[in-house]
Amino acid sequence: MTNYFSSDFKLGILGGGQLGKMMLYSTRKFDICTYVMDGSDEAPCKIACNKFVKGELMDFDAVYNFGKTVDLLTFEIENVNVDALEKLEQEGVKVYPSSKTLRLIQNKATQKLFYRDHSIPTADFNRFAYLSEIDESIENGGLEFPFVWKATQFGYDGKGVKIVRNLEDLKELPKGECITEKLIPFKNELAVIVARNEAGEVKTYPVVEMEFHPEANQVEYVICPARISDAVADKARTTAMVVSEAFNHVGLLAVELFQTEDDDILVNEVAPRPHNSGHQTIEASYTSQFEQHLRAILNLPLGKTESKAAGVMVNLVGAEGHTGDVVYEHIADIMKMEGVTPHIYGKKQTRPFRKMGHVTIVNNDITEARRIAEDVKRTIRVVSR
Repeated sequence: MTNYFSSDFKLGILGGGQLGKMMLYSTRKFDICTYVMDGSDEAPCKIACNKFVKGELMDFDAVYNFGKTVDLLTFEIENVNVDALEKLEQEGVKVYPSSKTLRLIQNKATQKLFYRDHSIPTADFNRFAYLSEIDESIENGGLEFPFVWKATQFGYDGKGVKIVRNLEDLKELPKGECITEKLIPFKNELAVIVARNEAGEVKTYPVVEMEFHPEANQVEYVICPARISDAVADKARTTAMVVSEAFNHVGLLAVELFQTEDDDILVNEVAPRPHNSGHQTIEASYTSQFEQHLRAILNLPLGKTESKAAGVMVNLVGAEGHTGDVVYEHIADIMKMEGVTPHIYGKKQTRPFRKMGHVTIVNNDITEARRIAEDVKRTIRVVSR
């Protein structure tokens, strides 16, 4: 086995945002040398890695040249140049998750076709090369309101997704490739994180429940364990394992799911990296998702995924009407609350709904944890000077 610890082994991370920064909590614990590349000089990862390189993640040469300086390459964001990753793999650099996995997932249309080809349950969908084709489909009776519009690429944090209820809702949407999905009436939005290492060891985390902001289409709360029956939880974890096996990924795979009114489980989409739905694992689980990702990509034994206690995560996002230098109001007040831990991502500039941090609440009682989470949400404010 390669000696990763206190050695000359170099782990490369593409993307310098908060997910990479939290991954560095574990690389520093294990004394693993890390190189990070990001397009911004103000990337949160910059303060915690061994070497920081400024470079555009979608630029072939930047990704390729960075990858040649490390022994193993991973990423904390899907929007990276896959052709460069593929060439690096051909030349012997390990890339996990693989370029093949990322290529399938990076485009939502390709991802949905993958589910269809592998008989994985998902919402019915249509693929359109241009937005204007949706108008034609509506006129011809091929598409009915309401439906969900999704850009096939570059969506994040609620961007690139919109519920369309009438023609007016289509205005000002990007004109390029997109998919439409049948609007599913569901009880819950759930997620399961699956870890898989190169040796084929697989573990899943407990099912979490996600509550979304009604306007921003962005997760407000992640609740673990999900408040669902054991039968539904088992079905969700089984479905996530089927998805993981189909992709044959190495690393983490966050599988977002719908629980329908009939308690069926449908796959919404996946992310091949640490994910917002797993942040509570830092305090609430025996092994955080970030440590687990490292264990998986380095082909180390996977850690225990059970929770120590119930955990609720609250996203800290920029307040509406505030853009500029960030200020966190009343952060000391939430730190007085029992079981509360804030994580500040290090982004200097706030704007409405930008993810600036999160807060984890750990408690033996999930109902009490959710109540405290509500207090946290009401108390702390992310504003500008």
